[in-house]
Amino acid sequence: MTVAASDAAPSSVLERDHLDLVRSFETFIRRELAPLANDLPETRDIPPADLRTYVRKRSAALGFYAGEYPEELGGSDMPLTAVVELHHAAGRSGCSLAPYALGGSDGPSPLLRHGTDEQIARYLVPLVRGELVRCFALTEPQAGSDAFRLAAVATRDADGWVLNGRKTFVSNADRADIALVVTATDLGDGRATGSTAFVVPMDRPGLRIGQRYEGMSGEPMFELLLDNVRIGPEAVIGGEHGIGAATALAIDSLSRGRLIVAAQCNGIAEHALRLGLEYARERTAFGERIGGYQHIQEHLVSSHAEVESSKLLTLASARLLDSGMEAPQNAALAKLTASQTALRVVDRSLQIHGATGWVRGHPLEFLYRHVRMMTIIEGTSEVQKVIVAKSLGLY
Repeated sequence: MTVAASDAAPSSVLERDHLDLVRSFETFIRRELAPLANDLPETRDIPPADLRTYVRKRSAALGFYAGEYPEELGGSDMPLTAVVELHHAAGRSGCSLAPYALGGSDGPSPLLRHGTDEQIARYLVPLVRGELVRCFALTEPQAGSDAFRLAAVATRDADGWVLNGRKTFVSNADRADIALVVTATDLGDGRATGSTAFVVPMDRPGLRIGQRYEGMSGEPMFELLLDNVRIGPEAVIGGEHGIGAATALAIDSLSRGRLIVAAQCNGIAEHALRLGLEYARERTAFGERIGGYQHIQEHLVSSHAEVESSKLLTLASARLLDSGMEAPQNAALAKLTASQTALRVVDRSLQIHGATGWVRGHPLEFLYRHVRMMTIIEGTSEVQKVIVAKSLGLY
């Protein structure tokens, strides 16, 4: 019996536990999402909002979207390893709609897992079901990687809180129902205490969208302006215990978020590698298929080795987290490795395609622009290196 290359790859050993789930998800992509994606213009980077909404709700109905959340909240009780494999499969598919079938920056937030019972019922459950869209307002003009040195402030008064400040690079703000806003905290009596996360309806007076930023891959981001936004005490995520605790609550979810980004990068890299392999086997130059030339083989073999190594690191780190081993350096190392691997693999595959891959509308042209943000989101590569350096006793 001939064994398929993907089944014989080293990473397949760590993928077997959730093979049926992943194959079911891939069937959903192939049968339902790919035909819809094929009808989109080749030069369109971001699918229309109504189509993304349909994909989100359809995936939630099938149990894929936000699968890591408990069944009583509308999820599927998936371990992180399964979620990682689904994100990998979405990127690997090459279908432009597949990533929207899984919870992302518009979906449920781990922050709300720490919410009060009322917050969970009112906000988290509809987000898990794909019925609401949220945005996350943390970054400020002077607070990027040092994300909790915030100028935006929430001041406590007799009726609750008053929010003032400016947030930037906020995804989904134009279509969000709620914003999760993190600010510095002024208790109103001259005392300050850490940072606090609030859930704020987007129609709240004083909350408005400012400047729009167009990303390299077409994804818009926005400025969010807070001008005396008044909210009640029930808006503090976690209630009274959440005041000043945003940093601790956010750090609790960072490892999971970084492993999901690593999985997305691995999927993108594997898709790009497949495009490079297919082209190398078909394209001829100087009377031979270009896959026979050693320079092309160098690109492809190096990419294959790096993708397999990165997949193994990501899957092993996810398994360790599922087993209860909280080791932030593992997620940092996986995210660092996967994002840089994806950059290199996409670059090599585009080089193999030459001008064909450079032309607007080619999948690699989009991936080349899209993958660049992966070394920035969920903590830059430099931040990941600091985390790993600390784990090595270098601080």
